[in-house]
Amino acid sequence: MIMTDVQPKTSVTVLELSRRLAAGQTAELLDVRTPGEFAACHVPGAKLVPLDELDPAAFCRERGAADKPLYILCQSGGRARKAIDKLERAGVQGCVLVEGGTQAWVDAGLPVNRGESKVLPLMRQVQIGIGIVSATGAALALAVNPWFAVIPLITGCGLLFAGITGCCGLALLLAKMPWNRPKTCGSRCEVYKS
Repeated sequence: MIMTDVQPKTSVTVLELSRRLAAGQTAELLDVRTPGEFAACHVPGAKLVPLDELDPAAFCRERGAADKPLYILCQSGGRARKAIDKLERAGVQGCVLVEGGTQAWVDAGLPVNRGESKVLPLMRQVQIGIGIVSATGAALALAVNPWFAVIPLITGCGLLFAGITGCCGLALLLAKMPWNRPKTCGSRCEVYKS
């Protein structure tokens, strides 16, 4: 049974999306992670448009008047929500958040395309960076001068801000680093094309 007249919900689980695709429902999958993350592992059929490169107006022109749902995913859901907000403000209809993103797809044992990328996921890079800076600041505060305690205080406030707002400045910065943009596919692998 082909489910072409289904009105998309605002979100869908990976298992439900997999069932819909297996049943022959036409859909577009948009991955908004970094090229490095995408190259390492992505859902088959997904097209890459990194969140920091997503231009809603250009996307609307390329996509045209699409009548099928646009399933948007990232690693776990945060960046996909931001992409949906940007697209909906530009007038894109039918955006559906894939709950849990690529990580939920992998955890469910669904098929993925794996590449040769050895890049750590972006959030692990953020955790490592924050951990190094915080530990260094704490060690300097204990061994050199108590004023170095300002360093872990600032990183802690940054984490608090990122948690409350869903916007992590370090993640945005790291996404632009050369190691997160593999040379094998330039800055955009399997870029969305209508």
